[in-house]
Amino acid sequence: METPQQCPSSKKLLADEEKECLKEPPSISKITTKKLAFIPLLFLIYFQVSGGPYGTEAIVGAGGPFYAILGFVIFPILWSVPEALITAELSTAFPGNGGFVIWTHQAFGPFWGFLIGYWKFLSAVINLSSYPLLCLNYIDPELLALSSSLPHYFVISVSTLFLSVLNFTGLPIVGYASISLGILSYLPFIVISLFAIPQIDPRKWALLGQKGRKKDWPLFFNTLFWNLNCWDNVSTLVVEGVTTPSKTLPKAYLSTGLITFFAHLIPLLASTGAMKLDLDDWVTGYYTEVGEKIVGKYFKRWVRLGAFLSGIGVFQSQLSSCSYQLLGMTELGLLPTIFGTRSKRFNTPWVGILISTVISILVSYMKFRHVTSVVNVFNSLGMLFEFTAFIYLRMKFPDVDRPFKVPVTKLRSLIAMCFFPFGFLLYVVCAGHPIVYLVVALLTLLGVLWYFCMRMFQAKMWIDFNHVMKKLADYENLGYYDQIVK
Repeated sequence: METPQQCPSSKKLLADEEKECLKEPPSISKITTKKLAFIPLLFLIYFQVSGGPYGTEAIVGAGGPFYAILGFVIFPILWSVPEALITAELSTAFPGNGGFVIWTHQAFGPFWGFLIGYWKFLSAVINLSSYPLLCLNYIDPELLALSSSLPHYFVISVSTLFLSVLNFTGLPIVGYASISLGILSYLPFIVISLFAIPQIDPRKWALLGQKGRKKDWPLFFNTLFWNLNCWDNVSTLVVEGVTTPSKTLPKAYLSTGLITFFAHLIPLLASTGAMKLDLDDWVTGYYTEVGEKIVGKYFKRWVRLGAFLSGIGVFQSQLSSCSYQLLGMTELGLLPTIFGTRSKRFNTPWVGILISTVISILVSYMKFRHVTSVVNVFNSLGMLFEFTAFIYLRMKFPDVDRPFKVPVTKLRSLIAMCFFPFGFLLYVVCAGHPIVYLVVALLTLLGVLWYFCMRMFQAKMWIDFNHVMKKLADYENLGYYDQIVK
């Protein structure tokens, strides 16, 4: 049997098919939506990545003040900068609602594109469930009695559904809401830092730990990673949310990176330098006690309110990314078209929003630490393939038009830039709890079965799908590659 390259009729058929795809690219939505302004985009990325120092207290407890400070100084340089640069390049070279799904899809084909999208989606929606729990850790102790009762789950479910409503109104509304949420949620730390100045003893910053207390490195790195990760999430919003991505994204990442760096480091230096350190106290929610001891008795209420507002901001921004990722996977033909259904009034992917919200509610019963570990393992698996796709696409297709390009050309330099991220991702994957591995393995198996079931449904035309876009290499001999090169 002749291959498509050997058979003229097959080649002509595929070429005609590609011309049709070029006219109507499946990865880019035809519907025009209002773009995000620059400042709302900054705060949306800020909440995608972190949302402020809330939840970082365990880093001090796990590693001590010195390693906590060192972590927040070095980790953004070694991890956040490469991730942001790679996201900016690939988002502008291969734009679409699917974001990172499109990159891996182009490099390795539909199966791996789906699996990476599946891992990253689970990472994001499971992460969503942690924010109501994080807010609960900042609530009055009397209310924590609900933590093992049905009222607890009822409160989490209702609050999660309520928070999802804002996403139905569109990205610009979420972006502008993020500005207010970001400023108001961080104000308590500005006050704490100012009040702490007269009490700061810099010698406390050099403390490596406490005698007889072992360091919890898995908790340290998981929490650090959890608070400085997900720079690639905004890639799912580039097409419908960002004006001139090649210019806007690098500036937005640089600005957000600086904001995130100082937003974590300043209150960390102030609180560890001013407080009498007992590392057993440094657990999630301890910033309320820091506020009370440094500023005053009633200030802890403001810190709790700030944590609540920060949780809302992170939830809104990550829910936006999840819903548009599902929309992008639908446009690629990796999911049935129903997953990409939009609201007629607001033009938002309401089915994606609803699915993400329901899944986050279902996993809200998990312990916070386990939630963080599962999120990090799923995200790390996806990121390993994203970094690999970056190197592969750069080497295999060096002449593809890249409106923004990481200023590194040699293979050895690309590998050097990705060396620490690769090593750290492998550490996160290998340092999980056995329960975490069990959850990841079972959910991955479910995802693989889902993929092949979707392929069967598509082949038998039982469910509507969009045309599945082949990877870039499949079109190299048909002229498609030449048409996207400068």
